[in-house]
Amino acid sequence: MVRMVRPGWWLGLLVGVGSPVAAQANVTPPRVELKENYPNPFFPATTIPFVIAPEVCTGGRLPVVSLKIYNVLVQVVAVPRLGGSSERVDSLALRCGEHLAYWDGKYLDGKREATPGVYYYQLTVDGERYTRKMIAQRKVTSQQ
Repeated sequence: MVRMVRPGWWLGLLVGVGSPVAAQANVTPPRVELKENYPNPFFPATTIPFVIAPEVCTGGRLPVVSLKIYNVLVQVVAVPRLGGSSERVDSLALRCGEHLAYWDGKYLDGKREATPGVYYYQLTVDGERYTRKMIAQRKVTSQQ
């Protein structure tokens, strides 16, 4: 005798319960989107794109935005600059839309380059945090 673990699962397939199309119908677009840095892995520098949706800026309000780079010990090692300016992305009031942040691969002191390894970048928009991982990797040179 065969016993079904989930009797009636096939009925869900027929009516579309749990299908990807049905699930997407109720999805709201993200308010903030932190995208993957490029290049990744990188050396010596990388660009970090992010998007702040228009509904965050309702009524002309500008959200407070910070972007920080952390090492695996969760220590802040850098604060990237906003693309096209020398201003660091640290408690800035930014307009909604697409933004690019640039990290030159140097630590906060501005003298030392980041060591190869895993880093995390965290975007904070009005207290909401979004985190992604990136990898710093030196180019391998062939020895003769």
